[in-house]
Amino acid sequence: MLQQFLHDFGYFALFLGTFFEGETILVLAGFLAFRGYMDINLVVVVAFFGSYAGDQLWYFLGRKHGRKLLARKPRWQMMGDRALEHIRKHPDIWVLSFRFVYGLRTVMPVAIGLSGYPPGRYLLLNGIGAAIWAAALAAAAYHFGAVLEGMLGSVKKYELWVLGALLVLGFVLWLRRRFKNARLARQVYADEQALKTERIKTEDPTTPAE
Repeated sequence: MLQQFLHDFGYFALFLGTFFEGETILVLAGFLAFRGYMDINLVVVVAFFGSYAGDQLWYFLGRKHGRKLLARKPRWQMMGDRALEHIRKHPDIWVLSFRFVYGLRTVMPVAIGLSGYPPGRYLLLNGIGAAIWAAALAAAAYHFGAVLEGMLGSVKKYELWVLGALLVLGFVLWLRRRFKNARLARQVYADEQALKTERIKTEDPTTPAE
């Protein structure tokens, strides 16, 4: 059943997952390739195209609507401003490596586009970065399966537990980021309200304190 599902939808799901974010689903695909349910070479190729296409889209959106996109979320705004500082100092290094920094997958291409980084150069270096990321992460997950088999013997009877643990880990990381975003949004709102109150007091000293 698992094999049939992965045969029908596995690579499409991998493409979508790497298009939007990617780390967890690529690790899952690498482990499943070790178990023989997927082909490791196809996993790398599909992950490359998914990641490459997604980051090209975010880059061009950043060129057209960068500030509006970053302003949608307080954390994006804060991280985008920080990303712009890094890009101005070492642009090529960040284009090649941002995928390896957790949480920057969406914000960094937007910031790179906003910074005015040349499209042709991004097309090339983003492709190199996507290829290295796809190959390295898939290979690491594949060899993780080999290490488990060396420790536990046959992994077959544990494979559902391993897949479940990887899914839970991915969900926990996503949930942690959501809570962090919500906390930051509340903090930004509180700071804005305090600034507004201070401005009113400055303009009208007779305004009573709340």
